[in-house]
Amino acid sequence: MDFELNYQRYIDIADHWIADRPKQVILVFLILSGVFATGLGQSGTESGTSQFVDDVPAADALDEVNNNFERITFEGDTGTTQLIHSGQNVLSKPELLRMLRAQHRLSKNPEIQVESTTSVAQAVARTIDPSAETFEEQIRVVETATPSEIDQAVQTAAERNPQFRASLSNDFNARSASASATIGIVTHQLQTETDSGPGSSGSSPLTSIQQQAVFVVDSVGGDITVFGSGLTSEELSSVISDSLALVVPAAVGLILFFLIIAYRDPVDLLLGVVALAMAILWTFGFMGLAGIAFSQLLIAVPPLLLAVGIDFGIHAINRYREERVQGYGIQESMRTTTDQLLVAFAIVTGTTVVGFAANMSSPLGSIQDFGIVAAIGIVFTFLIFGVFLPASKVYADQLCQRYPIPTFGSQPMGSEDSLLGRVLLAGVHIGRAAPKTFVIVLVLSTAWVGVYGSGVESRFSQDDFLPPEENPEYLEYLPASVQPSEYTVTETTNFLEDRFQTGEEDTTTVYIEGSLTDDGALESMYRAGDSPPDSFIIDDGHARETSIITVIRSYAERNPEFAALVAQNDRNANGIPDDNLVTIYDALLDSPARGQALNYITDDYTSARIEYAVEADATQDEVTSDTRTVADRFRFKATATGGVIVLKAVSDVIGESALISLALALVGSGIFLIIAYAALEGRPLLGVVNLLPIAITVAGIAATMRYLGIPFNVLTGTILSIGLGLGTDYSAHLIHRFSEEYERGTDVFIALTTTVRGTGGALTGSMLTTVSGIGVLVIAITPVLGQFGILTGLTILYSYLASIIIVPSALVIWSQFVESDITRFLSGNNFRVNQ
Repeated sequence: MDFELNYQRYIDIADHWIADRPKQVILVFLILSGVFATGLGQSGTESGTSQFVDDVPAADALDEVNNNFERITFEGDTGTTQLIHSGQNVLSKPELLRMLRAQHRLSKNPEIQVESTTSVAQAVARTIDPSAETFEEQIRVVETATPSEIDQAVQTAAERNPQFRASLSNDFNARSASASATIGIVTHQLQTETDSGPGSSGSSPLTSIQQQAVFVVDSVGGDITVFGSGLTSEELSSVISDSLALVVPAAVGLILFFLIIAYRDPVDLLLGVVALAMAILWTFGFMGLAGIAFSQLLIAVPPLLLAVGIDFGIHAINRYREERVQGYGIQESMRTTTDQLLVAFAIVTGTTVVGFAANMSSPLGSIQDFGIVAAIGIVFTFLIFGVFLPASKVYADQLCQRYPIPTFGSQPMGSEDSLLGRVLLAGVHIGRAAPKTFVIVLVLSTAWVGVYGSGVESRFSQDDFLPPEENPEYLEYLPASVQPSEYTVTETTNFLEDRFQTGEEDTTTVYIEGSLTDDGALESMYRAGDSPPDSFIIDDGHARETSIITVIRSYAERNPEFAALVAQNDRNANGIPDDNLVTIYDALLDSPARGQALNYITDDYTSARIEYAVEADATQDEVTSDTRTVADRFRFKATATGGVIVLKAVSDVIGESALISLALALVGSGIFLIIAYAALEGRPLLGVVNLLPIAITVAGIAATMRYLGIPFNVLTGTILSIGLGLGTDYSAHLIHRFSEEYERGTDVFIALTTTVRGTGGALTGSMLTTVSGIGVLVIAITPVLGQFGILTGLTILYSYLASIIIVPSALVIWSQFVESDITRFLSGNNFRVNQ
């Protein structure tokens, strides 16, 4: 069949506008920039990790649990604040009074909306005098108590109330009535809902309340810290802002430094910087016009656009200079440049778009948005650097000829007499000496590296977004205007883990949906906890659980009439009613136990939750697997959920998305490259050659992640697609340039030498600029940004080395088979392009 694409006429049209009508081209792009500028600021922001749990079944189930149960016992929504009190002995009389006064002042402040507050100080006061109900009375009781009375009250409270002990640090000593830390809880009655999902850090009314609480608590002195559930959206935004305040100036400085070296001309430098700014403007303007909210994941987009844009820009200017130094005119040189580069840019753009668009296969909306925005941004970059930049260069050089504007460096990078030009030929020398052996060793080693890299873990945690406990010392030498804020959230979190971890138990949840009024429904629910898995805590052969059954048994112990009703409908006398469940539920909801019951069953009797106690040191994998095992035992629709399971489910989705999108991207890119080289070059097997450095880059970056202990998370989960895109970028430039040189009938090694010196020089400048500019993310105070910076910098470096060192040997092997029967069939006239 014929496979013809007369692409040269389209290139000629672009050449005409770029070389002959540059002012009109520049005007069109400036108008488009104005249109996209209207979209800036129109898109919202999504902060926190809650954005990543959308459409995850375990998270949906947890939302149902929160909506159906957590808020039922309150008229409005509530939130909590922890008062973390530390000192030599927080159970001493002065420290108990300090905590009571802090609670008192908080409760009196209407802006803090206190519904209730509890602490060990209150428990001690009530143990001494049970009639002390108000804070004034409790403070007076402690003030008048003797040290021995306080010590005795501490011991008594610890014996009577297990919760008293849980609120004290691990070093609590009942005999000496001493502890170094305690936690008080303040419950707030809120006017709007808070997000209680795992890993959530969305905007909350608690933020302003807790900020006000800090001033109130500080007024009593001592060491009492006001702490929420973690990093709020405002704090998270501040962490990211502080990171960008550190990174952006350093990145801009390094990028400009290497661009100056690469361009060596202020006019070319200005054009390159304007084009980069335009690519970012268009992309973020598109987001605003399309209504795509900015999230942490989209932080990866600007570095990608910079990486590809810098590469395109240096290639365009460098290739144009190669023609100019040979004495050709401005327009003729640019036509030759665009004839070659527009095709190469199109190949790179097509493959990169395929790679990023593969992320749309992810079930997570945030990753889908990343795929869309990155793909559109690469298309914009292609148009700006393929059309606008060359037209601007033509117009600028015409002005320099017309007016006495001085020109500076005009020599291309990697010229024959330069040190760089000699070093770049290392890959050509290998291709001349032993290309087959070299490629075979590379393929085998890549397979081994890929197997090793397949063991990369996936993780989803808010810890990835937390600042370090202590800022690095080098930050102290920076100007005060860019020094990051002092964040205590990580220090406080670590303090809580160190001082208050009991090592006993945690909880996991099974959410049940179905007709809970059927005879035997409760009995079947209870049987699911028999012979529980290893991570579950066992009581007499049954999982330790809290459920509607627990509430029924507890109320039956306190109310003889209800106990008789349960016994009448209990076939096996185990305290679990089997028949007339509607009557049982109705009686329970008409009793004082209504509030407790509605924490575990809905008032229409169609949904319920069961909380199981699990070992505190059990891993996410163990808890998730065991909870799902128990959920499968229910005869109703049952979903394993809870904070631990949701985080594990999302981390699994992130890991699976990374691998699935990579597989789709590799297959799609392979097909695209083979078709593109067949259509544009008449040499389909060059597409296979182009895949080799891509595969090596992706395998290398995965192995590096495992070696460095960097998991797939919300940002690094995209790194394999990025590696594919950038790997294509570097290798496609070399292969396309080689194909054109080889087409002229030159010897393969002459073609390689010309290619590597010319295109390789531009690749070197691009690599140095982007590695330094993006790699500087490593100094960001947000760990996830630092990890992304390291991996992206290494990805660019691996792509560059694979292209410069490996591609020449692969092309030598390709040239040896180019005249074979099969290749002649594939690349014959049936696949040639009319030019």
